[in-house]
Amino acid sequence: MQTRRTFLQQLMGAAAVLAAPTSVLASGSAALPWRNWSGSQVCYPNQRSAPANLADLQTLLRESSGIIRPVGSGHSFMPLVPTDDTIVSLSRLTGLVKTDAEKQQATVWAGTRLGELGEPLAQQGQGLFNMPDIDEQSLAGAIATATHGTGQDLTCMSNYVAALQLVTANGDIIECSATKNADIFNAARVNLGALGIVTQVTLQNRGLYKLKRETTWMPIEEILENAETLASNNRNFEFYFIPFTGMGFIDVQNITDEPVTATDKLDQNDGAEDLKTARDLLSWSPKLRELVLGTYMKTLPKEVTVANSWQNYASERNVRFNEMEYHLPRENVLPAFKEIREMVETQFPEVFFPFEVRFIKSDEIWLSPFNGRETASIAVHRFHQEDYHAMFAAIEPIMQKYHGRPHWGKLNTMKAPQFAEHYAHWNDFKNVRQQLDPQGRFLNPYLASIFQK
Repeated sequence: MQTRRTFLQQLMGAAAVLAAPTSVLASGSAALPWRNWSGSQVCYPNQRSAPANLADLQTLLRESSGIIRPVGSGHSFMPLVPTDDTIVSLSRLTGLVKTDAEKQQATVWAGTRLGELGEPLAQQGQGLFNMPDIDEQSLAGAIATATHGTGQDLTCMSNYVAALQLVTANGDIIECSATKNADIFNAARVNLGALGIVTQVTLQNRGLYKLKRETTWMPIEEILENAETLASNNRNFEFYFIPFTGMGFIDVQNITDEPVTATDKLDQNDGAEDLKTARDLLSWSPKLRELVLGTYMKTLPKEVTVANSWQNYASERNVRFNEMEYHLPRENVLPAFKEIREMVETQFPEVFFPFEVRFIKSDEIWLSPFNGRETASIAVHRFHQEDYHAMFAAIEPIMQKYHGRPHWGKLNTMKAPQFAEHYAHWNDFKNVRQQLDPQGRFLNPYLASIFQK
């Protein structure tokens, strides 16, 4: 692996001898009371709380004043958390509450990080059906925003919620499921933290399983030509495209009985840094940049990893970015992708972060972006120190032209009337929200702009 990286660095060094000096983006730093993972959202709350138990949370909600916003790991890019009043973390409410071996269900404290679920569930003979490619999110946050993995027969995580516990602004505890407080359940499975604070979640799981993950680099045209077949023939399938290289890679995973093993992996964090270096050194010649990076990527071997399911889904992401992701009708994703690629490679030569395309099964949750249609998503990224506004503003109309719905936690500019057009149960959600929180205690400025009547 190091030899391949050295090869890339030598290629870039040889090509860069003709380059003019590159500019370095200056950045400042400041101590902030709260910010999200990418640094794009900040707030100065008057009170921060991490209740030690359910009773403490009830007391806090009853006795506090002003706006209350739950906060997870800060992996949302939209302004779901920021408030100058109170933010509440469930970081002390974590772990398994109970399990049901017969139903293969587990009740979990909602502050539990996704990456902390695999081992304790395995000890109970259970595994999650699917996971996203980042496992730092809290369970409550993942459900609130319809976080998803990939797989045409696999839904977002919210659809695997069998029951949940919600604490309202006045401290009341509501237990809900498909047969108990059904309207609240339909609203709370994708809730944006706008109904109350979800404290416990009962997950529908399955038996333990291993996955064989295979990552293969190939020209993007070959990927596009075979994407539908790959999505249909593999349990989990996604692909990435590296702008200005003509190359991408596919990631497929399937259940296996093979022994646990792994080949050497290309570190994704090192990879992002290498792409940034290539951009800086070769920005004066997009054709040379594509030649250098494309040449390098064609030398990358196939990576194969067999591991327990929860160990294979997620990848470590230490290079920060800002992200926009839209969920499109599946039949629209490849035409939209091609249009976005052409626009970015024509107008934004500074881009180096990959595009990501995933496939998700439909569901019937009120505010799920996958409600009522088979879906594929396109995610685009910008390095966290770079201004994303112009590129995202150029891409978003293409996403919307192809009837995309934005990921609730990813950057977008859609307003309430647009959301109402996409969600048949938009007003049903608002009515439940109003009943549970008539004073708007859980509405920060962004949420008030889309939910208040």
